[in-house]
Amino acid sequence: MTSDPNANSGENNPEREFDGEEPVVRDKRRINPETGELREPAAAGPEPAADAGLDVPDDISSLDDTPAPAEGTEIEDENAKLAADRLDDLQRLQAEFVNYKKRVDRDRPLAQEAGVTSVANVLMPVLDEVELARQHGDLTGPFEAHATKLYAALEKVGITQFGAKGEEFDPTVHEALMQHTDAEVETDTVDQVLQPGYKVGERVLRAARVSVAQPE
Repeated sequence: MTSDPNANSGENNPEREFDGEEPVVRDKRRINPETGELREPAAAGPEPAADAGLDVPDDISSLDDTPAPAEGTEIEDENAKLAADRLDDLQRLQAEFVNYKKRVDRDRPLAQEAGVTSVANVLMPVLDEVELARQHGDLTGPFEAHATKLYAALEKVGITQFGAKGEEFDPTVHEALMQHTDAEVETDTVDQVLQPGYKVGERVLRAARVSVAQPE
């Protein structure tokens, strides 16, 4: 009786495997029983995902939908924060400069007036001597010309002289050192200027010292 050479050969017989649910038959025979041709050996590798019981999506590209973290994001955030801080510093410095400029512009006239006032206080005794010489008729010739130039220079820097005979007496700009009655006047009137007054701008630096004639 002729025996089948493939009957007991584990290499050419299909093997039955049990995966826990249904038996799986794997044909490992080297010769195809239907065609008699030699089969190519199967490449070694992991079992197909279908046999391993895994679900494989049709579109594999969907597995890479999660975006990768952007490179340099942390550095860009730090640079943006640093730029914002520098902008805040620049705006604060600009605001401080604008306020400083406004303050300087506001205080400039006051500083100028204070300087002129200081000069007027220093020159006032000299001006009183010049005015006294004028009243006594001693200011003649070149001295009179120099005195005129002096008063003109004082007016250019804002120092002006006031007080004249015949003015109506004003207690805000006149200081009455002497008083007497006069039938020819209807109101209190300056009849003699003892020392002229001086102003710096509109501010009275010294009131005019006068003698006042009062109506009877």
